[in-house]
Amino acid sequence: MELPLDHFRLLGVSPSATPEEILRAFQLRLDKTPDEGFTFEVLTQRSELLRLTADLLTNAESRQEYENLVLNGASGLEVSTNREVAGLILLWESGLSKEAFKLSRKALQPPQTPALGSSREADLTLLAALTSRDAAIHEQNVRRYSNASDFLQEGIQILQRMGKLSELRKSLEEDLISLMPYRILDFVSRDLSDYESHKKGISMLEALIIKRGGLEGKSKSEYDKFMNQEDFEVFFQQIKQFLTVQEQVDLFLNLQKRGSLEAGFMAFLALTAIGFSRRKPEKLFEARKILKGFNLPGLDTLPLLGCLDLLLADIKEAEAKFLNISDENIVDWLKNYPGERLEALCVYCKNWLENDVLSGYRDIDNDQIDLNSWFEDREIQEFIEKEEKKIKRNLTRTTLQSLSQGMRKYSSQEDRTNFSEISNDGGTSQLPLPGGTRIEDEVDEEFLSDNKILKSKSIKYFAYFQEKFSKLIFIIGDTLKSNRVFNKYSYSAYLYAFLALFGVGIGIGFIRNNLQNKTESEINTEQIIENSANEEIAQDSFEILNELNQDIQELNLQPQELRSSSPDINEVQMLISSWLFNKGLFLAGENDINFTSIVKDELISRLKDERNQDIKKDVLKDISTEIIDIKFVSQTSSRIVVEVKMKYSEIILKNGKVISQTTIEPFLNVKYILGFSNKSWKLADYISGV
Repeated sequence: MELPLDHFRLLGVSPSATPEEILRAFQLRLDKTPDEGFTFEVLTQRSELLRLTADLLTNAESRQEYENLVLNGASGLEVSTNREVAGLILLWESGLSKEAFKLSRKALQPPQTPALGSSREADLTLLAALTSRDAAIHEQNVRRYSNASDFLQEGIQILQRMGKLSELRKSLEEDLISLMPYRILDFVSRDLSDYESHKKGISMLEALIIKRGGLEGKSKSEYDKFMNQEDFEVFFQQIKQFLTVQEQVDLFLNLQKRGSLEAGFMAFLALTAIGFSRRKPEKLFEARKILKGFNLPGLDTLPLLGCLDLLLADIKEAEAKFLNISDENIVDWLKNYPGERLEALCVYCKNWLENDVLSGYRDIDNDQIDLNSWFEDREIQEFIEKEEKKIKRNLTRTTLQSLSQGMRKYSSQEDRTNFSEISNDGGTSQLPLPGGTRIEDEVDEEFLSDNKILKSKSIKYFAYFQEKFSKLIFIIGDTLKSNRVFNKYSYSAYLYAFLALFGVGIGIGFIRNNLQNKTESEINTEQIIENSANEEIAQDSFEILNELNQDIQELNLQPQELRSSSPDINEVQMLISSWLFNKGLFLAGENDINFTSIVKDELISRLKDERNQDIKKDVLKDISTEIIDIKFVSQTSSRIVVEVKMKYSEIILKNGKVISQTTIEPFLNVKYILGFSNKSWKLADYISGV
């Protein structure tokens, strides 16, 4: 074997060393024998090689001859086969750990593989492990972290294959784990043209975060020993600046799906950044959707939503949100701003974009933030105008409560609705939306003046509601069945509802036939007034029915204990539905609801804290939910976990006026956890967005 070093370096002296210096160095090397566990045989061979080198260099004739060979281009030292391992040890001691590792690894492979159990095998295995570690340290010191990890991985693989030195292998594995952040930094900081390395770094970063339990570090992992949460946050801020905005969007959205709340917030910021910097207003809608479903303790989302509303040219909504945020200092600043209110909103939004949104991306320069160019962009203007004309939510059959509320709004806004757009199945593209924003219709002068159109409108109006009333009875029945609460009260409510609907149906049919029998010449102002009175009668009947529907809801969804030792999915759904319904009442201002029979104290405290915060802000919440799917995740004698898909909408009111609206589309995923205590099941916790 030829070693890549000369006699001077093997002994650790300079080519100009005197014989006395050479002998002194030789003695020091003999006295400093490696104590890592090599066999006596290989250490003896090491001493022999050192002695041969010392003899050669202290003899004037042999030294002169060797120096001439070096000057003529000779390089490397030849060692005999029986002294190869000793030579590799000296190569390692000379600081050439990478070369020593590569030669040791080669000596352990066919056809040079040593005999199993031999001293040569033991020494080569130990040397490979030690040299891989030192080679990794050397590469790490010069910031070649990827190379360092490669040396460690190869050393670990050798020890695994040889089945030796388990403690040393664990040490190498720990070194590899501690090296992970540096390896990620190495990959992601490379030029973007090195696509594969950059992609690998992002994949490793995501794996690291997932193992730690999200950006919050909620799970225990092997990295905790080397990186606490504070260290990780410092590392992540350093690594984040090497990721593009799209890479951050993809990363954070995936982490949010795995339950990381902080990742959800970072996804919101990244979507806002890419939306503003790339002039993609559709990304702002995605960001707003995430933020509306966000529930991070201590975070007031109103100013953030206000900034998005401003960027989407909804100045009225933006101002309403800013005036209702919890930070009184900002509200005071806004109210006392010396210029116009819109100017103050723009100043706040610009500072927010510059400091919180557009910083920390590899491909975004936030030096120039120009809101004027944003609003003047023709494509942005066209997109926003197009979105404003769209119906954001369609009419659907939800719970009895939401259906009743929605239909009441339809009838109360009848004079502003174009019912000629109603389709056969009762859907519409122009109706005001339940719990949402009504799309304003342009005034049709022909509609206001033409009695023919007015008559057609009235007929279709009653036809529409007659159809809805005929369906409502079946909705009541389905709801009662799904809630599994057929008792004498439910039957009575069902009967009353049927009689009410039957009477209203007859009345509406009479009105419709009466209108249809009229000729065009017979329609005059008095008849129009009479028709309006009939419509009011129908509306009164509908309000009675609406109240009856709400009574049924309240009767069936009162908090009741669930004592079954092994409840089925319907019973669990009933308990969760009761919680959702009564929680909605409580946040809407009902203060005398007792949840203790179905909810644990910790969750009740959280709900009361939320209500207290609303009271401070002088707001009420109108929440509508409907469970569309529920399934068991796990079920034991003391703990039940279910996954629920639900339709969810929320309206925040202040002094009777809507200040914000939230709708989760197409549905909200929630994981509910129930515990068994005091001989009944109680809701212990829930996690949204899983």
